Amino acid sequence: RETWGKKIDFLLSVIGFAVDLANVWRFPYLCYKNGGGAFLVPYLFFMVIAGMPLFYMELALGQYNREGAAGVWKICPIFKGVGFTVILISLYVGFYYNVIIAWALFYLFSSFTGELPWVHCNNTWNSPNCSDLWAFNNSLNDTHKSTPAAEYFERGVLHLQDSEGIADLGLPRWQLTSCLAVVIVVLYFSLWKGVKTSGKVVWITATMPYVVLTVLLLRGVTLPGAMDGIKAYLSVDFLRLCEPQVWIDAATQICFSLGVGFGVLIAFSSYNKFSNNCYRDAIITSSINSLTSFFSGFVIFSFLGYMSHKHSVPLDKVATDGPGLVFIIYPEAIATLPGSSVWAVIFFIMLLTLGIDSMGGMESVITGLMDEFKFLHKHRELFTLFIVVSTFLISLFCVTNGGIYVFTLLDHFAAGTSILFGVLIEAIGIAWFYGVDRFSDDIEEMIGQRPGLYWRLCWKFVSPCFLLFMVVVSFATFNPPNYGTYTFPIWANMIGWCLAISSMTMVPLYAIYKMCTLPGKFCDVSLVHISLVYISLVYISLMFNRAITEPSTRCAPYLGSSVM
Repeated sequence: RETWGKKIDFLLSVIGFAVDLANVWRFPYLCYKNGGGAFLVPYLFFMVIAGMPLFYMELALGQYNREGAAGVWKICPIFKGVGFTVILISLYVGFYYNVIIAWALFYLFSSFTGELPWVHCNNTWNSPNCSDLWAFNNSLNDTHKSTPAAEYFERGVLHLQDSEGIADLGLPRWQLTSCLAVVIVVLYFSLWKGVKTSGKVVWITATMPYVVLTVLLLRGVTLPGAMDGIKAYLSVDFLRLCEPQVWIDAATQICFSLGVGFGVLIAFSSYNKFSNNCYRDAIITSSINSLTSFFSGFVIFSFLGYMSHKHSVPLDKVATDGPGLVFIIYPEAIATLPGSSVWAVIFFIMLLTLGIDSMGGMESVITGLMDEFKFLHKHRELFTLFIVVSTFLISLFCVTNGGIYVFTLLDHFAAGTSILFGVLIEAIGIAWFYGVDRFSDDIEEMIGQRPGLYWRLCWKFVSPCFLLFMVVVSFATFNPPNYGTYTFPIWANMIGWCLAISSMTMVPLYAIYKMCTLPGKFCDVSLVHISLVYISLVYISLMFNRAITEPSTRCAPYLGSSVM
């Protein structure tokens, strides 16, 4: 099996995948919303008891077995379905994550101009509601006002005004389609030769964001009002720790920011040398991910403080997360600076490099399926081409006039509860079926050092309980997707649930298949195996029942959503 050219190639690849757009547009907002510096208490707590142990577990699992997400389960075949679960989830995420990169590329091209197109309201795409002034006095005339930056994103880029909903998508926009095609070409040539090529690409894509963030921070702190924004970001309110939602937000951020459960960490580590110190790698990369999230908050809130000062509005009026932060609020702030076009180019180059790194998640799909179907090894280039072209064709639905509705649906269902369910089954399979002691022996065989009691306790008790809690919370707090005031029809929600359930059903379906094909009588199959299938089917059926009974009436602003 091929290995990474250099150890640093692997580290940069893992860091590049884990450090993605969510570190920039999600963590700073959560920190500000949930008590400032006090939010670091639950965040670091969950990082220590669950984030790092699960990160370490996946790196060790892939490195020891030298297989992709499905192949590693030769150690416990009844759980192989969870490997196909994470492969499907990674594929689903690829359908819409590439579209975000295409948006960033579109903005990058649009920035090469003397005057940025989202500065004024005198463009062809602007509506009568467009206003250059920020107004938050709740008067009747200001209720439907929108900024030039918001209208550029929704009307100039997405052409949302030409669609009435998800049932009226229209044809793909040629501008966004062209940008998406460029993204797919870059993705293909990053993956087609395996880690030998992707390991070289990350030298640029994984390091560039840190250079740009530093440059933006140096510029941001010189702006009027920047210090007020940073103080609000770091303000400590320990009373907020009494609120359950603060802990839930911290736990959710840990689950998704580290990239555990997508099969990518397993795929990347499977190309390591057998004796590589995966324990040290897990500590280094997971720590860098968290520090990057924290550092990016200074960059974001220096500019948000500037916007608050410039428009004389409270900070909470400009502080948001999700795509609205990087495609509306931040571009608007940049547009007010001298040399705004240069700063816009720098910012969107950073978004591109962050996104391209995380697009490496497709390696989970390619490696996982190639290791499962050995004949594909001889045709990696063709198979990679097939995967990326298939991804491109599905992504075309997201670049139509109503593509944002498809995007929102995929974002809501593709990797939500299903990824938590997958990691939970993965943790149970390793800790309780394969066995923590046996897993520890494997690690000792690789690095010459047995995991300490702390790691073994986390793998066997703490992390599974944490994941079970997160699955229950995710299920109990589920809300139907929405985009602004648009409510998705029932049939769209049903499609979304089918998408989520399709990946999770891999666990019980493969377990049933394995029980039926193994030699021996059915009554000889252990009760724990049957219990696994039963629990999976009950959980999935409960989700499906909620899908058909949950009224799709709740509406919340899209700009508060996040993409994993």
